[in-house]
Formats: sequence, C-alpha cells, structure tokens
Amino acid sequence: MPRIAFFEIKGWEKRLLRKRLKNMSLDFFKEPLSLENAGKVKGYEVISVFIYSKINKEVIFKLPGLKLIATRSTGFDHIDLRECKKKGIAVSNVPFYGENTVAEHTFALILSLSRNVHKSYLRALRGDFSIEGLKGFDLEGKTLGVVGAGHIGLHVIRIAKGFGMDVVAFDAHQDKFLAEVMGFEYVTFGELLKNSDIITLHVPHNKFTHHLINKENIKLIKKGAVLINTSRGEVVDPEALIEALNKKILRGAGLDVLEGEELIKEEKQLLYDKKKLESLANLVRGHILLSRDNVVFTPHIGFYSQEALERILETTADNILGFMSGNPHNVVNL
Repeated sequence: MPRIAFFEIKGWEKRLLRKRLKNMSLDFFKEPLSLENAGKVKGYEVISVFIYSKINKEVIFKLPGLKLIATRSTGFDHIDLRECKKKGIAVSNVPFYGENTVAEHTFALILSLSRNVHKSYLRALRGDFSIEGLKGFDLEGKTLGVVGAGHIGLHVIRIAKGFGMDVVAFDAHQDKFLAEVMGFEYVTFGELLKNSDIITLHVPHNKFTHHLINKENIKLIKKGAVLINTSRGEVVDPEALIEALNKKILRGAGLDVLEGEELIKEEKQLLYDKKKLESLANLVRGHILLSRDNVVFTPHIGFYSQEALERILETTADNILGFMSGNPHNVVNL
C-alpha cells in the first residue's frame, strides 16, 4: 500500500478519512506542505493538500516517487500543473460539493424575507409580539429568475418548483432539453430582470460578471422584486443595490456575500484563515446595507454544512481510491 500524507487537516477530518481509507498508511499534518517540510514525506506516492500548500517546481523536486496530488479544493492554481504533468504526477480536485447546500441557503434567505422571519425574531427579543407590518407574501405562483443555471442554479430551480413557482433562467450555456424536463424557460438577462418577483444570482465572479447588477440595469427590475446573492459580492454594485432599495425598486435583499470579499478564493478558507475572518468582520461592521430592516445578511455561510464539508473529504477519498485502482476521477492535468 502506498503511503498517503494529508496536509492542513483538522481533527474530525482524520476520523472520516481513516474510515474511508481503511488499511492504508495515512499520515496527517496540521501545517501546509512547503519546501521546509517536504522532506517529511519524501517517498510518499500520494499527498492531499488545501490551497495554502504552494506546490511549485522546488517542492515537487523534493518529492520523488509522487504519483498523485489530491487537492481538497475546487481551485488548483496553488499547484504547478505543468511541472506535475512533466513528472507524470496526476492532480485531482473537488469540483462540486455544496450545490444543494448553497441552494437550500438561498431559500433560507428568500423565506426570511417573504415571511419577515428576521423582523419577527428581533421584535420577539424586545418583547413585542404584534403582527402589524409583518404581512408576508406567498412563493407559489411567483416567478423566480435564476441567473446562472449551473450545478447550484439547477438545485435552486428544483426547490422552486416544489414551492409551485414559475422559473426563468439566464445562462450563457443553455440545455433546452433539461429546461423542458424541469419546467423552466431560458430568457435574456433583461427579460429576467423585468419579469422576476425574486432574482437569485449563481455565477462566478469574473470580468464578465463584475457588477452584473448595476445602476444601469436596476431600472429594468420589476418593481417590488427581491434580490438574493449567494455567489460573490462583486457581482452586485452595492451603490446600485442601495439605490434600488431607496427607490423601492427592490422590496428587499438577501445577501450571503458583500463586495470586498474578493480575496476569498475558496469558501473553506474561512475555516482555516483567521485573517480572512477578521477582514470579513471589518467589511461587515457598519456596512450601510446591514442597517436596513429589509436586508437579511449572513456572513458567507451558504457553503457551511457538515454534509458539504464531509463531501469534500468523500470526494478526495474517492479520487485517491479511483487513482489507485486505475480509474482516476476529477484529474485536472492529464
């Protein structure tokens, strides 16, 4: 059996990995893999890391005999893929782990706004149990506009159909057969803004999606709509969002992210990096959006469920077992 080393590991993760990789020689390290400690795993055939392990040419040189790097992240820009390919080292990742998790959190935000859960809770804390001003609205029969009908967006659509909602979607890549089977319709971005009672964003942040919601297109939004963002903060121009709320174009917003979190590459970073948490806390404190009673905010926890974290480890274990059996999964460089 090959020796397998796991870096950047927490205590509870060891138990699950030992269970999934029975009878294998496993070693665990709290710290990231680096040039300084690479000698500890010289001769190992498999290593697993997270994004703080910078695996460059120098580190790879210190690991003769290495055959697989299994990163427990979706991104892999912390690994020199070209050098790995040259040395015949496979690199695997965890492409998906929280699709249903983020989708469920999306509806937690929607329901908090549609039924005034957050307002009711704050009133109850003050000993006020009146219902004046807490009238909500039904989701059944409303139109949900899903921006980004990828893995997460499709989970959102499935949940929406369970509520009896009509669904329209905007995506650069359209699967008309899937739309017919699931009962939703692809529309242009402008049409989605004009016709949706609730708009939910499920796109990555890049040069094409930066400030996708902005001061120009908020004018297209159906009056009284709700905006939900569980993707990346930079997808929404905060000034445009404030303007839309002030002018009552939007009746409310549910946000799991805010602009200024662009240094967060992987959600799981928040579990390991105290500086990232401090930056997020400083970003949130005193933010003008959070003083409004028609805005619900959660501190980037859409990904954060026990099952989602376990799926990262399950996929990593499957990647290792598949590679060892000659049936590699999720390999990104070969």
